[in-house]
Amino acid sequence: MLNQVDSCIIALFLNKTNANILTSTQITWQALQPDSIRYQSIFSNVSLEDSDSLAAVQPRLLNALAHLHHQTLGFPLLLLRSQENSDYLACIAEAAQRFQPEESVLYGGDYHVMGDTVSLMPPSDANRPFTSQGGVHFADWIESEQLFGCVRQYKDRIQPEPGLIHQANGGTLILSVSTLLAQPLLWLRLRKCIEQGRFDWYSQDERQPLPVAIPSLPLQLRLILCGERDALASFQELDAEVHEMALYSEFEENLQINDEEDMTFWCQWTLTQAEQAGLEHPEADFWPLLITEAVRFTGDQDTLPLCPRWLRRQLQETALHGDNINAEALKEALEAREWRESYLADRMRDEILLNQIMIETDGEVVGQINGLSVVEFPGHPRPWGEPSRITCVVHPGDGEFTDVERKAELGGNIHAKGMMIMQAYLIAELELEQQLPFSASLVFEQSYSEVDGDSASLAELCALISALANQPLSQHIAVTGQWISLEMCNRSAV
Repeated sequence: MLNQVDSCIIALFLNKTNANILTSTQITWQALQPDSIRYQSIFSNVSLEDSDSLAAVQPRLLNALAHLHHQTLGFPLLLLRSQENSDYLACIAEAAQRFQPEESVLYGGDYHVMGDTVSLMPPSDANRPFTSQGGVHFADWIESEQLFGCVRQYKDRIQPEPGLIHQANGGTLILSVSTLLAQPLLWLRLRKCIEQGRFDWYSQDERQPLPVAIPSLPLQLRLILCGERDALASFQELDAEVHEMALYSEFEENLQINDEEDMTFWCQWTLTQAEQAGLEHPEADFWPLLITEAVRFTGDQDTLPLCPRWLRRQLQETALHGDNINAEALKEALEAREWRESYLADRMRDEILLNQIMIETDGEVVGQINGLSVVEFPGHPRPWGEPSRITCVVHPGDGEFTDVERKAELGGNIHAKGMMIMQAYLIAELELEQQLPFSASLVFEQSYSEVDGDSASLAELCALISALANQPLSQHIAVTGQWISLEMCNRSAV
């Protein structure tokens, strides 16, 4: 039976190899790069004239803001999935500004303090502290006094001081949802103000009431809360009732590039970020290199990022390395950044060069292959690739496939799932009528931490078939989880 199985394995190995040769399924590295050549005319002529880049790349955001502005029933709240930093909030505020009324309307009122009496007069002057013309206001972090104002007392004099809620009266207020999650009482008071349509004054010291009665201020406010998905989920737990009444939308992080129009929109959006950062427009040769870096960021050759902070960083660092924003300056900026961030990757490469980690890069070996892992270290800004030797030993047995990583409790659940799929695949391909008459053991050599993910399944399958068929595998490649063989970096040096 062992001879019959050996014949099946060798046939499987050779048939798969011949099939790949006949069908020319090999993918070159150029096929994995973004196609910038077809867009050269766009790069040379792109401008912001007669364009609306925000509407082109953020249609969902603008639609939600339009609904929020015209909403007359329910709680005037928009929950927006986005990052919570100032760059994002400023961009959202710019979008919300489009829906503010053109006519000047005064909101709030005018407090007059006469001794122990505080009275509220109708709004008459936009320069008064509690009179507002609406507008859009935002804050990525805010405390109670900054948001609601306070009542100052100087000896015998009482003076109410406005907060951000008074400045935004009649308009739109944009806040980070994490701010309210960290200060739940802040949210409860803000919700009450919006629901009741008025602002009531309270003492900052719960043990002492206000020295005088201050009339409530009429309040009309639209609210936008921005946060990541987990923060919005926590807000739903904090106040499920308001969450159900709120509008929801997303600040889109990426743009799928399907045609020249999409690429034009992305380039115009990037130009908008350059103008807002006070930088000149990039030259034509700048775009292909920026797109290459962008697809590394998104992980998809047809998807480009819309993140304002990421785009401005590329533009600003490029401007630091040259008089003009062009390919040469961007290349220098990227190389400098990679060098600054490559300490850990260089140390791991040194361990291979010093034979502390054994990696073969020449010749052929039976049952041995190099897997290519992506290492992400907590607190480190850049993941990097690291080869790992995978070996397989086959011996007579009852069909058990031993995953050494799993046995040693170093393998995760997803990795175990990949191993089981690999085993089922081999059984199905052999089409045997009885149980496999052999067992196999697979291991990641010199691995001292947890291994997870199914990306190594291909490499492990190659090592297993090689060991069963007694056919050697080339050691100058490292196999990724996307069925692609890549030449290992610095092969001659290693």
